Amino acid sequence: MFKELRDDFLVRLASVMDEVFYDSNYTIITEGQEGRSMYIVVSGRVSVHIGGQEVAQLKEDECFGEMSVFDAEPRSASVTTLEPCACLVLTQQQLYDAIDETPGIAVNVIRLLSRRIRELNQDLNQVKQQLTQPSPFPQTRPQWYRPLPFPPSEPLARPGG
Repeated sequence: MFKELRDDFLVRLASVMDEVFYDSNYTIITEGQEGRSMYIVVSGRVSVHIGGQEVAQLKEDECFGEMSVFDAEPRSASVTTLEPCACLVLTQQQLYDAIDETPGIAVNVIRLLSRRIRELNQDLNQVKQQLTQPSPFPQTRPQWYRPLPFPPSEPLARPGG
């Protein structure tokens, strides 16, 4: 997100951000909670998951939490560390101040969000195609198949009786 920005601006921005350290298997963000900050992975890897299903893994120089910074809605996913991680935390106000100073950040955020939406669309299309492919199992029953009525019209015979 910050790759195309001037080095002097990046140094100033980094100076106002907090660096936080997390142990392995630590949940940084919980789906459904309110959030007003985003995170940039400095080292380590994190898992992004929705309802227990992993949707992405992020590594160094990748960010998460940016959606809630802009729309003030509850977090759409949880993020848990896969190994010890260091992250930079950028609050909503810090991001807005940075965008005021360097509008190119907003363009980069839009590119990031657009890329993620495209990836989700591709994933959704793949799942849709898999669901619409014909089943390898026949959908018709063999001629000899006759379902038994339930409940049976006659009592079932008991062994020895």
